[in-house]
Amino acid sequence: MRTSTDYLASLDDGRRVIVDGAPVGHVASHPAFAPIARTIGGLFDLAADPANGMQVVDEASGRPVNRLFLPPRGPEDLRAFRAAAQVWADHTHGWVGRSPDHVGAFVAAFSAHPEAFAEERGLRGNVLAYHRRIVENDLYVSYAIIPPQVSRATTAHAWEGDFIQVGVKEERVDGIVVRGAQMLATGGAVADEILVSCIKPLQPEDEDFAVSFTVPVNASGLALYCRRPYAPGATSGFDYPLSSRFDESDALLVFDDVFIPWKDVFVYKDVPGLRKQFFDTAAHVLGNWQAQIRFATKLNFLAGIARKVAAVNGVDRFPGVVEKLGELAGLVSVVESGVLAAEHTAAPDAQGLWRPGAASLYGAMGLQSEIHPRVIGIVRDLVGGGVLQVPSSVHELLNAGTREDMERYVSSPGVSSVDRVKLFKLAWDAVGSEFAGRHQQYELFYAGAPFVVKGYAFRNFDYDTPVRTVEEFLASYDAPGLPVADLKEEAPA
Repeated sequence: MRTSTDYLASLDDGRRVIVDGAPVGHVASHPAFAPIARTIGGLFDLAADPANGMQVVDEASGRPVNRLFLPPRGPEDLRAFRAAAQVWADHTHGWVGRSPDHVGAFVAAFSAHPEAFAEERGLRGNVLAYHRRIVENDLYVSYAIIPPQVSRATTAHAWEGDFIQVGVKEERVDGIVVRGAQMLATGGAVADEILVSCIKPLQPEDEDFAVSFTVPVNASGLALYCRRPYAPGATSGFDYPLSSRFDESDALLVFDDVFIPWKDVFVYKDVPGLRKQFFDTAAHVLGNWQAQIRFATKLNFLAGIARKVAAVNGVDRFPGVVEKLGELAGLVSVVESGVLAAEHTAAPDAQGLWRPGAASLYGAMGLQSEIHPRVIGIVRDLVGGGVLQVPSSVHELLNAGTREDMERYVSSPGVSSVDRVKLFKLAWDAVGSEFAGRHQQYELFYAGAPFVVKGYAFRNFDYDTPVRTVEEFLASYDAPGLPVADLKEEAPA
């Protein structure tokens, strides 16, 4: 299986990644991307080690492959998927939102539901072949499935200017030429390929933009415009322990007449087909189950910071602090319980893929935009001014002229100045740095705007049963003389 050495070497492929107005060159050695590339490489090393239980023998090839790239076909497969996803989530402590298992899960579900894709132009077969390519080559695929924020009031066909959102500029015998832009390719700068599609509902007039395809990051004519990277500003791993390891890039993709061969096209000028690929297959539910495994891991890490800070400050027995820690425990448990309940209520669909229970999954996910800010708020309350008292850098702890002051004034009973500063530097990087600010925004909109995510929860919750229970209860009593029949007739539908 692929190792970090293989992965890092593959990034030197001429990809055009733009930072500060210029291509960065080799991303694996650039200060903005080398840390996250090493982190992703570590994921491949974990999967390549049989001791970590992430491998399964592939029926098609007879060799070990990453089980996270295969569709779960039974409850044992689903449990093994969760355990494997947990290995990777533990490695990043949940701070890498688009690790290879996220889109890998989407494509695995695509492959289990080829009937959701059109037969014309071989699109259905393309999906199956692409899944095999990911499995057999251990690929890291990111995705960009949201149009640029040009106008929320209209869709692409009504925007001024041609091909703002990526769309089909030209159809050829051997493929299509695409032009325009798409966001937000998290991890795209260090991925192998990017799945480009659109999860936002389109109108019938948007046919030219109703495409789904995959593209190598080094494709001719493709540019990735990255947001401001935080890793170069991390003066040391001691001062910025999260920024210096887990700053996955986010990028706007710009396609300047990029050729896409037919074999890499999955949906073509098919507005309903865009929705079918995500929701008629189990892609959305399986990919977001992986995401909630990751999210629960991150919340546990934040809870660990909060608990340790309270202990170091000697306030962990104060009733008000215990109350906050108890609330934090409840919030983390809600997400963990959603993950486990989704597994417990999983069932096979018509194609034999075991789908995590949607009500449990989307119920927890619908609260993500509220849970994460509240967790961060509790951590902020508990660290107080302690994150502002820390020295500017580790050098105050190292230099002879400043070390004595740090040892005397920045310590706690039984805790050295080095350990206290180290903890509070971590806390700041989790709640107050630029890296932390990006994560706050990221978790707020992880699966779309809050009304979109809560819509998933609404549509997948069994409201019929509780409504029927209420109606049966209402029918069990009345007041003599009331025109009950008339009231029922006038009741709203």
